[in-house]
Amino acid sequence: MATKMERSFSVSFDYGVTFTRDLFNPNNLAFRSSFSEASPRLVVVVDGGVARAHPAISARISAYAEHHGCDLAVAPVVIEGGEQCKNSLGSAQAVLELLDRAGIDRHSYLVAIGGGAILDMAGFAAAICHRGVRLIRVPTTVLAQNDSGVGVKNSLNLFGKKNFLGTFAVPTRVLNDAELLVTLDDRDWFAGCAEAVKVALLKDPGFFSWLERCGPKIRARDLETMERLIRECARLHMDHISTSGDPFERGSSRPLDFGHWAAHRLEQLTGFEVRHGEAVSIGLCLDVAYSVELGRLTPSDAERIFRCLRGLGLPCTHAELRRDGRLNPAVLQGLAEFREHLGGRLTLMMLEAPGRSFEVHEMDEALLDRANRRVVQWLEGQRAQEWHAQRQANRDH
Repeated sequence: MATKMERSFSVSFDYGVTFTRDLFNPNNLAFRSSFSEASPRLVVVVDGGVARAHPAISARISAYAEHHGCDLAVAPVVIEGGEQCKNSLGSAQAVLELLDRAGIDRHSYLVAIGGGAILDMAGFAAAICHRGVRLIRVPTTVLAQNDSGVGVKNSLNLFGKKNFLGTFAVPTRVLNDAELLVTLDDRDWFAGCAEAVKVALLKDPGFFSWLERCGPKIRARDLETMERLIRECARLHMDHISTSGDPFERGSSRPLDFGHWAAHRLEQLTGFEVRHGEAVSIGLCLDVAYSVELGRLTPSDAERIFRCLRGLGLPCTHAELRRDGRLNPAVLQGLAEFREHLGGRLTLMMLEAPGRSFEVHEMDEALLDRANRRVVQWLEGQRAQEWHAQRQANRDH
């Protein structure tokens, strides 16, 4: 005779994102107000790229902690970021050893400062240490400030698969300091805009129209315009996490991964030479063109999207997508990996119009090949027009 017991319970999470400038100025209370304790105990890890771009950052953090009565367990520790810090267990192991040596407990904090990869890696270490050390994220790239640093996921790449190992863990606070963006190179400045286009296409056509108009300002590295892009993108991501009904992705649909199945595969095929945001831009173009091939999206809307991405300094295709004039079969492996990662039935988001999306559960290889050729042909046409326009301008002068 079997006896069965069942209970239901829910857990409420609160997390916030703060937008500021000059975070570690002693007069800026945004960092200190992230802690309720009189003397919060902290370990701080800093992305090596950030440390090189901002040589005084470790000293400023130490001075800020002393000024505001924070218990800095050790001096800030610099760890090399970039995708390589996620490609093995080594960096996460180093962070765990650091937390152990510092005597960090579940009421202490790990402060992770850097791009999305180091935030993913350090967040994973925090989530498994004592089953959860409190985490403060300080994203330092456009992509991390408007997307990855705002989410509730942490991960490592393993077995050649993107984000194979991971956790869901809500950060205590996310602190976006716009001044940390000014030292980014152009590729990283532009790359993060892809996630803004993605979420605008899914959630907010008005925001997409704004992105179309603001390409020149973004290309000119106008900081105020970028701050608005980041705030709007972060807001839409936070709204989705808090209202979608599936914040920890127990279902098989992840709308915010629009364009990502090919993006993740392209990152792997290029040895991560292609930035995540660049890969997302290329993946968006492929899925937008596929939506046209399905007869669900108009060619004119697709071309608007292609132009918007190019106007934001983003790529639309990559040589690795093609082999002998056709879609590279290795790219299609991304579909199987994506289905495995999501679990259940393959579910991918496609587009009917900016602000209107639909799901598909299979991808037709012939249509995908046509979609890829559509993007390439459009891009070749645009380049030819630009060449002729430039030639005419030279003649006029």
